[in-house]
Amino acid sequence: MITKMKKISFLVLHKGYEEFLERLRNLGVVHIVEKQQGELQDESLQENIRLITRYQTAMNELQKLAGKNSGSTDSKLSASEILDFYEKYIATKQQLDQQLQSLNRDAQQLQVWGDFSIKSIERLKEAGYVVRFYASPLKSFREEWQDRYNAIEIYKDKNKICFVTVTPQNQEVDIDAELCQLPDSSLSEIKAAIDNVNAELMANDSAAQIVATYSEEILSNAILELEQGVRFDKVKLSGEQVVDNKLVLLQGWLPAESVANVESDLKESTLLYEVEDPTPEDNIPIQLKNNKFAKLFEPLTKLYMLPTYQELDLTLFFAPFFMLFFGLCLGDMGYGLLMILALPIFTKLFQLINPNFSKWLVVLFGASTILCGTLSGSFFGFSIYDLNVPFVQNMKELLYTDNSTMFTVSLCIGVVQILFGMIIKAVNLSIQCGFKNAISTVGWILLLLTVIVAVLMKIEFSNPIIIALLIISAVGIFLLNSPGKNPLLNIGLGLWDTYNMATGLLGDVLSYVRLFALGLSGGILANVFNSMATGMSPDIPVVGFIVTALIFAVGHALNIFMNILGAIVHPMRLTFVEFFKNAGYEGGGVEFKPFTK
Repeated sequence: MITKMKKISFLVLHKGYEEFLERLRNLGVVHIVEKQQGELQDESLQENIRLITRYQTAMNELQKLAGKNSGSTDSKLSASEILDFYEKYIATKQQLDQQLQSLNRDAQQLQVWGDFSIKSIERLKEAGYVVRFYASPLKSFREEWQDRYNAIEIYKDKNKICFVTVTPQNQEVDIDAELCQLPDSSLSEIKAAIDNVNAELMANDSAAQIVATYSEEILSNAILELEQGVRFDKVKLSGEQVVDNKLVLLQGWLPAESVANVESDLKESTLLYEVEDPTPEDNIPIQLKNNKFAKLFEPLTKLYMLPTYQELDLTLFFAPFFMLFFGLCLGDMGYGLLMILALPIFTKLFQLINPNFSKWLVVLFGASTILCGTLSGSFFGFSIYDLNVPFVQNMKELLYTDNSTMFTVSLCIGVVQILFGMIIKAVNLSIQCGFKNAISTVGWILLLLTVIVAVLMKIEFSNPIIIALLIISAVGIFLLNSPGKNPLLNIGLGLWDTYNMATGLLGDVLSYVRLFALGLSGGILANVFNSMATGMSPDIPVVGFIVTALIFAVGHALNIFMNILGAIVHPMRLTFVEFFKNAGYEGGGVEFKPFTK
C-alpha cells in the first residue's frame, strides 16, 4: 500500500533559514520539493557536484588495483590528497604509456636494421659520406644500385628488401624506393629506455596499489559528506524568496502519521507553516508501506516504476504469483534445497541481479522451487518418483504432473492472473474515478468468467442465465464504456476495445507457456549433465569418481545459474507486461526521500 501524504509549506525568516534547515534535517521526515532555481548559477554547488564525480571515479579505479599488492603504510592520505595522488598517477601513467608506445614503434622500426650506433653514421658524414636507409618491394630493387650507390642489403624477405646506400655528399641519388627516417638512438639504447619506462610504470602502479588498500573508506566518507552538503544546498536553493527577500517559502511532503511529531517539534518556533491535503494535480512522492512478506518484493516494483499516488500498490498482489512463477521456472527440489542450504552464496548471486534483494526473498524462492519441484519429482535431474518407497509413491500419486498437464496448468495460471489484474483495474478505476468508469472493465470480467464457466461446466450458451449474463456484459462493454458520451461513439469504442482484447488477450495468456517451457528445458539440461557425468566417466575407480563429480558439479552449477536468471527475468516479464497491463498500472511515481542526514 501507499503511505498517506500531507503537503506542508513553511514561511521562514531569511536570516534564520539555514538554522531552520538544519532543524528540519534532524527531524528527517520531510520530503522537500526541490526546484532547479539557482542551482546552475551556484558555483559552490556545481564545484561540489564535480568533486563528487572525481572522488567516485578515483574510488572506483583505485579499487580495481586493490588486492594486487597488499603493501603497507604507516600514514594514510586524506581524501583530497588521495584524489591529487590518483589524478597525478593517471597523468603519469598516460605519459609513460605514450612514451612506451613511441619507444616500441622505434624498436620495431630498428629491428630489421640491427643494433648500430648513430654516432658511426655521423662520423661517416663528417668524413664526406652520406648513409641513406631504403625499403623497397623486392621486385622493384635494381642490381645497378649496388654499383652506382654502394647499395648494401640489410634485410630481405619474399616481399620486401631493406638496404642502405653509402655515397659522397655531392652525389645525387635517384632511387625509386621509400626513404626511411630512423630514430636518433640505437636499438640497444631504445631497449634500455623501454626497460626504464616499464620500471617507472611498475613503481607508479605499486604506489597506487598501496593507496588503494585503504582509499575506499576514506573516499566513500568524503563522498557521503559532500553529498549531504549538496543535498543541503539544493534544498536551500529550493526556497522561494518572498516579501522583498525577507522571507523564504519552502514546500515539502511528509507522511500523515508524522504530522503530529513535526507540529510538536515546531510549535515553539516563530516560523509559519501550513499542512494541507494533496490535490490530484500534485506530484506526490511515494512511500511504500507493506507487510513483511510484500516488502521483500518491493525492489521488483521499484525496478519497474513506482505507482502514482492515485494508483494501487500492486506489490502485495503480484508477490505470490512471482514466487510461484520462480518455482515453476526452476522446478527442481534439489536446486531449491541447495538455495536454502547455501543461502549466503545464493544471496550474493541474487544481489548481482538486484542489490536490494533480501536473503529472505531467496529463502522464499527456494521453498517455492522445492514445492514446484514435487510436481515433476525432479531432484538434481533425477526423478525421485522412480524410487519404490511407499511414501514417495504416495507423493507421486498425489502430486505428479506430466508435461501435457503442466502446459495446461501454465495457461490456467495465466488466465487467473490476467483476470485478477482486470479485477484490480476495476477496483482502482472505481476508487479514482467512480464506479461508472469501471463498468466496461466489469463487463469484460463478467464476459470472460461467463464463457470460462460455461465451457468448464459444459453449459450450453443457449441457457437463459448465460444469455442474460452475456447481454449484461455487452451493455457494459458497448454502451457504458464512456459515461456521458454519444452512444454511437461508445459502440465504436467498444468495438475497438473488443478487437484489442481479442488479439491481445490470447497473446497474453500464451505468454505464460514460458513457465512450462523454462521448467522443462531446465529439467532436460539437468538430465543431460547427469548422463554426461555417468557416461564420460572412465573405468578407473578413483579417477572415474572424480570425473563424475566434476562434470556433475560444473554442469549443475551452470544449469542453476542460467535457470535462476531465467526464473527472475521471465516472471518479471509476465508481471510487468501481462499483469501490470491488464491491471491498468501506469506508474511513474517519485520515490519519497526525506531530507535527512
